[in-house]
Amino acid sequence: MAKTETITLRVNPDLKQEAEALCADMGLTLSTAYTMLLKAIVHTRSIPFAIRASEDPFWSEKNQRYLMESIRELDAGHGEEHELIDA
Repeated sequence: MAKTETITLRVNPDLKQEAEALCADMGLTLSTAYTMLLKAIVHTRSIPFAIRASEDPFWSEKNQRYLMESIRELDAGHGEEHELIDA
């Protein structure tokens, strides 16, 4: 058998329990799941799933559609001009 190393992880107990139960349903242990993750990282030379920061709502598709429609309305001569408010 190949030599192994021990990894110590700090994780929320509820998360660990849920992950253990899901792994058990798949016939895996957490140790096997961690090994699979590490092998995938080495094989792909990347994290094997998307990691994203939470989206800034200004750039959301919904808000961009709203802004574009507002611009079209203003360009068509619809809308009101307002004075800027000094903060």
